[in-house]
Amino acid sequence: MQENVEINNDFMKTLGEIIKSHRNNLNKSIYEISAESSISKSTWREIELGLCKDIKLKSLWKVAEGLNVPASVILDELAEKLGSNFKLSDFD
Repeated sequence: MQENVEINNDFMKTLGEIIKSHRNNLNKSIYEISAESSISKSTWREIELGLCKDIKLKSLWKVAEGLNVPASVILDELAEKLGSNFKLSDFD
């Protein structure tokens, strides 16, 4: 059980780092990007910091749209960074 919690924490932390990197590449603040993506500032911040316990695929899609990046790019980066610890079933 503890291993699953650690994998999920790594998953969310890595996903948050990827999302933050894309946002920074756009030179946009969380305030700006949240207004454009219809995701609240607090939720966006929690995602970037890896504080979310999980993320739904629908939410990831909204994030990707806000970043003007295909969701597949984010998933590819996530798979590359997590290696064998990555599975799509991590999305609810």
